[in-house]
Amino acid sequence: MIEIKYFGAVAEKTKCEFEKVSFSDKSLQELMQDLEIKYQFETLSFSVAVNQKIVPKTIDYKLQTSDVVALLPPFAGG
Repeated sequence: MIEIKYFGAVAEKTKCEFEKVSFSDKSLQELMQDLEIKYQFETLSFSVAVNQKIVPKTIDYKLQTSDVVALLPPFAGG
């Protein structure tokens, strides 16, 4: 299982803070496509982190069963 954590507006859109999805040898890009279909994120701006490291949404990263993927709201400086 891959754990997906949602924060900010993304959590509001999904109506949950996390979920676990079955692992089926997916890439990060395929997972993001599946989530887009499920939740229709088209108007949301967010970053993606895999195991606490920010990565491009379109990267061809092969997910592992123990990975944690986080969808993060834009960061504000201060």
